[in-house]
Amino acid sequence: MARVKKGVNAHKRHRKIVKLARGFFGQRRKNFRTASPAVKRAWAYAFAGRKNKKREYRRLWIARINAGARMNDISYSRLMDGLKKSGIEINRKMLSEMAIFDAAGFAALCDTAKKALAK
Repeated sequence: MARVKKGVNAHKRHRKIVKLARGFFGQRRKNFRTASPAVKRAWAYAFAGRKNKKREYRRLWIARINAGARMNDISYSRLMDGLKKSGIEINRKMLSEMAIFDAAGFAALCDTAKKALAK
């Protein structure tokens, strides 16, 4: 049985990691031993970043809704409570878009929420 040498496979694996390290600084871009942990760290940061992006957008939407709600004399938490009690199901992304681009429609939602809270 012939002896199997691993040079070709190892070279392929190294080339794949070094290719992923394009754009890194210094030896991290050229040298497999420094590129490998840098690429793995980059993957970890990218994974975490995809999760953080969702949190950051939600925070942004809430801040925008709160700003629009306070212009209509109601707080964010009371607005959301009033909308829930009045049976209006609209997500925060659309509410923030309404607060920015459709002030009249957002004001109508605020009035509906106020009426639901007054009952």
